Amino acid sequence: MNDITIQLSQHARAEIEHWLKKYPPNRKRSAVLAALREVQHENQGYLTTELMDAVADYLGMPKIAVYEVASFYSMLETKPVGRHSISICTNISCMLRGADDIVSHLERKLGIKTGESTSDGKFYLKQEEECLAACCGGPMLMVDHVYHENLTNARVDEILDKLD
Repeated sequence: MNDITIQLSQHARAEIEHWLKKYPPNRKRSAVLAALREVQHENQGYLTTELMDAVADYLGMPKIAVYEVASFYSMLETKPVGRHSISICTNISCMLRGADDIVSHLERKLGIKTGESTSDGKFYLKQEEECLAACCGGPMLMVDHVYHENLTNARVDEILDKLD
């Protein structure tokens, strides 16, 4: 074990091992998403280069391949973000039902633009999402991986006001 892999917690390694059991031994890279999701969760919601390197070393992957995965998927963050992650679907179904108004309302309410965190570190308003797969419930958003559908500005305020 080298110094980089020591950065992965025992829990992260156990979680990665759990996922590795689902794939053939020669397909370790198949667990990269689960590994990145776990180390991101343990690191206040974002990935550092050192953590991505540790995942690459643990899975025996080229570091660049892990960076590519981390930069491709919208659920992975490579910079510090607020405690509560807010994703707003802006695809056609949600857009036709008022998603653009929800985005504008949130930007005004939080005093930030999409892709930014509030100065107190409480909220992160993700870049607009293309689709969150809840088309029949638009406009919708996801806060900390929980879906909220058929939104109004008042309902958005209620959801955010309940968060610590």
